[in-house]
Amino acid sequence: MVEIFKGGIPVVDTLNRWYEEFKLDGFGAMIPFIGIVRPDNGVEGLSFDLYLPMLNEWFKKWTNLKDVKIIMAHSFGDVMVGESSFLCVVFTRHRREGFKYLEEFVEDFKANAPIWKYDLINGKRVFASDRAKPLPQAGILK
Repeated sequence: MVEIFKGGIPVVDTLNRWYEEFKLDGFGAMIPFIGIVRPDNGVEGLSFDLYLPMLNEWFKKWTNLKDVKIIMAHSFGDVMVGESSFLCVVFTRHRREGFKYLEEFVEDFKANAPIWKYDLINGKRVFASDRAKPLPQAGILK
C-alpha cells in the first residue's frame, strides 16, 4: 500500500492507523523508517514531484512477499525542515527478518522509486541534480 500526502506526513497519526489496521494479522514486529528533512546546506526544506502510476508499478514487487507486509507513504510538494517526507513500515513475524526487509526496501526506494527532489532555497525550488538518479527507459537525467 502506498499513501501520498501533500506536504509533510503526519507521522504519529499514520503509524497509529497502520498499527491499528494490522496489529491482529499475525505479525510479531512492526518496524518503521521515518525520513526527516534535514537542514543541510542551508535548505529551508525539500520539494518533491512524483508520478504515482510509476511509483505504484515500482512498489508492486514488494506486495506479494510471504509473511511480510510493507506499507509506505511519501510526500509531494513542499516539506519543510523537521518534517517527514518518507515513511515506511515493515510488518513481519520476527524482528530479524523485518530489519532485513526494511534495509532492502529503503535502499531500493532510494535507488529506483520515481520521485524527483528539489531543494527549497530562498523560497525557490532548485533541482537536486547531484542527488538525482536516472530512471531506466525514462529518457530523463541521462
